[in-house]
Amino acid sequence: MADEQVSLTSLIMIVVLGGLIIRYLFFSPAAQPPRPARDAQSASRARESAVERIQQMFPQVDRRTILWDLHRNGGSITATTDRILAGRIETPPVTFQPPPPPTSPSPSRTAQAQAPKAPPRPSEPDLITRYKLQDKVSASDETESTTKAKAWSSNRDERQAALQRRRDEMILAARRKMEAKIAAEKATGNISR
Repeated sequence: MADEQVSLTSLIMIVVLGGLIIRYLFFSPAAQPPRPARDAQSASRARESAVERIQQMFPQVDRRTILWDLHRNGGSITATTDRILAGRIETPPVTFQPPPPPTSPSPSRTAQAQAPKAPPRPSEPDLITRYKLQDKVSASDETESTTKAKAWSSNRDERQAALQRRRDEMILAARRKMEAKIAAEKATGNISR
């Protein structure tokens, strides 16, 4: 045993492993430093998006009530939704004053707020315009289409044409019904006056 020598590589390996073990045991960080809290603006955006999502699902619930419940459960949209569905949503106390919804101070918004509001224009055109049925409206006022197609065709193009024809008929029938309803309301309005 006296003849055995420790090689230089094994000595370096023992020193490195010993150093790593000592570093791991004595100098490891006790806990990771907490991440900095999200800044107020991103927290506000997250809160408003949660309120907006819930209000889209439940428009009858006011913003203040949703904010109160989100505040109570730590911002959980699922928990708030479950409470609303179960009918267990609580009215916030009088002392709870939620922050106002964020507004961007752009000059166009302030000009819009001061100007009288015009009725909103629909983003989509009506169905008659959308499906180009203007010529059929005037033609179908007098004549009803009574042509019956066969039950179901094996040809894809024929099926597509039949479905489009059925869609057009349904739109025109709904239009005639609405026009008759409006005419009846006008007639009863004129009689009662």
